[in-house]
Amino acid sequence: MLERIKKVVRGVRRSIKTGHFKKELSCEHLWLGTRYGGFYVWPGSLNENSIVYSFGIGEDVSFDSEIHKRYGCHVYGFDPTPKSIRWIKGQKLFEKFHFHEFGLSTQSGFANFFLPKNPDHVSGSLFVNSNTSALEKVQVEMRSLEDIVTENQHTHIDVLKIDIEGAEYGVVESILDSGISITQILIEFHDRMIKDGVSQSKRLVKKLKEKGYGIFAVSESFEEVSFVKRDRLLQS
Repeated sequence: MLERIKKVVRGVRRSIKTGHFKKELSCEHLWLGTRYGGFYVWPGSLNENSIVYSFGIGEDVSFDSEIHKRYGCHVYGFDPTPKSIRWIKGQKLFEKFHFHEFGLSTQSGFANFFLPKNPDHVSGSLFVNSNTSALEKVQVEMRSLEDIVTENQHTHIDVLKIDIEGAEYGVVESILDSGISITQILIEFHDRMIKDGVSQSKRLVKKLKEKGYGIFAVSESFEEVSFVKRDRLLQS
């Protein structure tokens, strides 16, 4: 009971600082995955023909596995992190899981990828932040979402999940400008890890709203935020 009260108090304190993550749309939503690796989704747009892109796998495919288990859809997973790639190769995953050993960026090519300071952790980033080391880096392949959907011959993405350790700001802005058709965008915000993170989060949320998206669910930690295209929700 005490731990639950502490979590609620932490949530209230954080919500005071994160009013820009306020839920604004009312619809059914389900949490899929573990507490660490999960996100809320709107089930109204999901079925066996849905296309799910999941960027930032790490060592947790609970979200990917559960969304497939519920809806039978194809899930495309992406992560350039060497530790994550090794872990994935050791797993027996479902047939409709398609893993790619590259990451998501604003443009395609190779880039420096900074590894976590703590060797027990898995998540790296395109940027040095409070969790990564400026000295520990590798070259990895990155691709733009435009190039990825072209290669996969996809004209629409039903769910785009992004957990890319602070690189989400520029990447999501470029995706919104690309005009790619996406129903749901699920983002883990890492404003806690980067300079001017809160202002960057506010700016990105504003742009998402300008592009027709609204927040339909937010996690207890106020880090995983789920957006849906408003007109798609109204059509359901």
